[in-house]
Amino acid sequence: MVDILFGESEAACMRYAKTVRTLPAGEGGPDTVLCLAFMLDIGDIQKAIDSSYRQELIFSMYSQDQDGHDEAACQELKEAGPSYVRQLARLEEYLKQGQAVRIWYSHSPYSLCGLCFLCDWMKSYKNPVSAVELPRYRTNGSRIVSCQSWGEVSHDEFQDFLPLERPLSSLEREMYALLWTDLQRENAPLRAIINGKLLSVPEDFYDFLIWRELTDKPVKQALLIGNILGKYPVGTCDWWYARRIDTFIKQGKIKVTEDSGRKYARTIRRV
Repeated sequence: MVDILFGESEAACMRYAKTVRTLPAGEGGPDTVLCLAFMLDIGDIQKAIDSSYRQELIFSMYSQDQDGHDEAACQELKEAGPSYVRQLARLEEYLKQGQAVRIWYSHSPYSLCGLCFLCDWMKSYKNPVSAVELPRYRTNGSRIVSCQSWGEVSHDEFQDFLPLERPLSSLEREMYALLWTDLQRENAPLRAIINGKLLSVPEDFYDFLIWRELTDKPVKQALLIGNILGKYPVGTCDWWYARRIDTFIKQGKIKVTEDSGRKYARTIRRV
């Protein structure tokens, strides 16, 4: 059984779960966990998955708050995109061996995009495919908490979700593959979840959340983005908000009141 996840932290937790055996016996080892964190809800998806464009985009996401002086860290971050390409190649080898595949997905845009891409990419294979969908809500002691991504699940909790595993039928796989084809044809700057549907949206789609939280009172950029992510868990990443803030600074709509080599540490306000 090959387990596939679409986020770096969630894949790391799954690998650790298999290393320390918090998952039942027979679930395989950490080497059978593949991370395909291509972040396909953002950017051009007509370009090949192994293109320099996608790899540079991933590097930009991971390195956005680096000051550029730590060359070893930058080199490690540059390896992220190529690593996902290599893991996709490993998946192909597993499929050729007849291995079954289990996909762990959530209703975050990056995860649903990963599911759609994968169903399209695997359409020539007839291997058994199952899926575990992250519930939108789960109990945590006496509380009910919302769930946005598998990154919110600790390594010792994955076993609790195994009863939710279900076969992904050929018709479902075809449906997701066709949706991916439509999204590629539209090739919008973003893909978002609207009323439970994965749709192409314009690049200013999330801008209103920035303007809702940003005032004429100076605030650290990290705090601003943290507030947005906490109040509005719509599934987009902090990188996108930082990118849009950069755009508004260039347009003169946001003012930097105290600059920093690390952009998250700078102080900004409305103009």
